[in-house]
Amino acid sequence: MAQENGHLIESKALARKLGAFVALSDAELTVLDGLYKRRRSFSVGRDLVHQGQTEQVAYILTSGWACSYKILHNGERQIVDFQIPGDFLGLRSILLHTYDHSIEPVTDIEVIEVHLPDLLAVFAAQPRLATAVLWAASRDEAMVVEHLVDVGRRGAAERMAHFLLELGARLSLIGMGDRAGYVCPLTQYLLADALGLSAVHVNRVLRQLREAGMVTFRDGIVTFHDYDRIVEFAAFETTYLDQVGPFMP
Repeated sequence: MAQENGHLIESKALARKLGAFVALSDAELTVLDGLYKRRRSFSVGRDLVHQGQTEQVAYILTSGWACSYKILHNGERQIVDFQIPGDFLGLRSILLHTYDHSIEPVTDIEVIEVHLPDLLAVFAAQPRLATAVLWAASRDEAMVVEHLVDVGRRGAAERMAHFLLELGARLSLIGMGDRAGYVCPLTQYLLADALGLSAVHVNRVLRQLREAGMVTFRDGIVTFHDYDRIVEFAAFETTYLDQVGPFMP
């Protein structure tokens, strides 16, 4: 995406996300850009942080995808959520002093490292940014609640459809998706760990949704064939996302 009003291209995703709740002024955007000082890159397979880590640092994801997860005592993994550009990684942990989950890149990623004093300085300079970040954190918590409903109460096909719709809505907010579909690097194994299904079951459910003429997920691209129908099938209501945009029905 091209630069706009002199703001850094890489900060656009976060600005667009926060701007969905608070119309950010030029002064606020300039202060937000001030967070983009410590740039780091992580490759697939190299965790950013580990569960139990006590370092007070968070990240802003500027490119690529990541996932947050917990490892159970039996060695199985539960993916809590996936992160896309514009998302904070470990924001809760920067306040609680300890990471209660691990974060792993799904693709090669670039992040901005944010220390607590930097974040507090931004909030002091522009208090409305604190309100926007609190909204973003609350929205992320609402999504985790919805994922709990997915795993606990929705059937496998409805669960998958709801998840793909939610991802599309999130991506639309930062200009990376629309009602036609979006690019998605997630494997069937990652989907399985996120949705409480086996990889074989994920394959079967995706085939079911494709044969029903609603959505196809193939070669890293999600394509919605009948958006309104899949919304109805999944009972996808956008209230918990608290956003409006081109993707939303």
